Amino acid sequence: MNILKEIKKFSKINKDRIAIHSGDTCLSYGQLDDYSDRLAAWLNREYKESRTPVIVYGHKNPYMIVCFLACAKSGRAYCPQDISIPDQRVLDTVECVEPDVILQVEGNIDFAGANVKKLSDIEKIIENETEIIDESCWVKPDDNYYIIFTSGSTGKPKGVQITFDCLNNYLDWSTNLGSGKEDKEGKNFGNQAPFSFDLSVMDLYTCLACGGTLHTLTKKMQENYGLMYEHFEKSDINVWVSTPSFADMCMADRKFNKEMLPNLEMFLFCGEVLTISTVQKLHERFPGVKVINTYGPTESTVAVSDVLITSELLDEMTVKGKSLPVGHEKPGTWLEIHNEKGEILPEGQQGEIIIIGDTVSTGYFGRDDLTEKAFFKCVRGGREYRAYHTGDAGYKVGGQLFYNGRIDLQVKLNGYRIEIEDIENNMLKLPQISHAVVIPNVKEGKVKSLTAFVTGELGGRTPQEFGREIKKELKDILPIYMIPKKVKYIEEIPMNNNGKADRKYLGGLL
Repeated sequence: MNILKEIKKFSKINKDRIAIHSGDTCLSYGQLDDYSDRLAAWLNREYKESRTPVIVYGHKNPYMIVCFLACAKSGRAYCPQDISIPDQRVLDTVECVEPDVILQVEGNIDFAGANVKKLSDIEKIIENETEIIDESCWVKPDDNYYIIFTSGSTGKPKGVQITFDCLNNYLDWSTNLGSGKEDKEGKNFGNQAPFSFDLSVMDLYTCLACGGTLHTLTKKMQENYGLMYEHFEKSDINVWVSTPSFADMCMADRKFNKEMLPNLEMFLFCGEVLTISTVQKLHERFPGVKVINTYGPTESTVAVSDVLITSELLDEMTVKGKSLPVGHEKPGTWLEIHNEKGEILPEGQQGEIIIIGDTVSTGYFGRDDLTEKAFFKCVRGGREYRAYHTGDAGYKVGGQLFYNGRIDLQVKLNGYRIEIEDIENNMLKLPQISHAVVIPNVKEGKVKSLTAFVTGELGGRTPQEFGREIKKELKDILPIYMIPKKVKYIEEIPMNNNGKADRKYLGGLL
């Protein structure tokens, strides 16, 4: 598959079909293809000598997608940044990428002298551009298509590079999840995640590859349940894509059921553990709707395995007391369980999940040191593939993969992948904190919240006041989803025999 050609095809078949619907703004396939062509021609002319990635900053405005496609058509990768990300973290990304231009579709961030084109500038460029971008300028199979920045243990985000081939190979599989690609043509897809989060790749590009209509859920809607449920009813979603936690939140209201979404055909879940209790509720609320569990990190292009959670499978796992499987690998991928020596373990034995295949990232942007630690190459099926150390624990039974949490200090909370050390390093930037240890609160194999244990100068404040102050100040340097739910002051951090913070002991205090 070639996603750019697929979009162009649909723009010719039915140029007036709505591709993106966000709030009061819509763009048809004809507009999406034409506008991105024009912006791509401008990028290619203005920055012809450079293929530096472009920062695209905004939220759910359809012109974000225009910018994404324009970058690809001009032979450049794009780096999506959402308005919900703290300014300093966005600026850290800009510092890493050093872009020739920043396309700022929304938001009021000050990029401090960088070359910024705001929405009004972008619209004028599109209106006035007369040149036509040639397909020979498009990104090549081995070129980066997008770079998504994720949490890094140093306190700085790291950019995961996904090539055009990676994305297209992924779409060959994702467009057939739950039903065939042709069955999804013209269907309504729901979008929950911001475009800076790789889960959005599943809904955005799967939708566009199928000629569907993407209905974005804006930040404003997610903050107002009334608006959110009204959006669901109006959008008439057929394919739901979200984290399991988001579905749990929606089910807090009994109105979230088949009557609200009468034409819903499937739930596609990714980003975190899908629990038995969540599926049981979904089966009750949405009888006949498929529930599909998938697995994969950003480094492997969203997801690499899937399984349909039937009532029979649900009952079997309940009886056995096991968590739900995350399924069989997609074509072109091998999921192996390795021990510490890199040896493949037999079925049933737990080790590290290794992903090998045609959607594995080329590594981290500008960080060869990190790339060498996490990625390697190996031969499977007579061909050399990239491989990735996930840091996830798991085992296989009957060819199906079971995920058993993180080996290291990386967790997933509400679908967001978070490096615990990232939070701790940022907390230490606050002068009143001497030490910080963040502990995940895990229930049913799923991270429910984070608690930070800190030492420092109370300065006349009570421990409770101290904790509230810390949480308030963290909002300026961390995304909301990374801020611990609780901040507990303690006199000193307990140490284990290795002289490290005793995380196991602190976990017992939750």
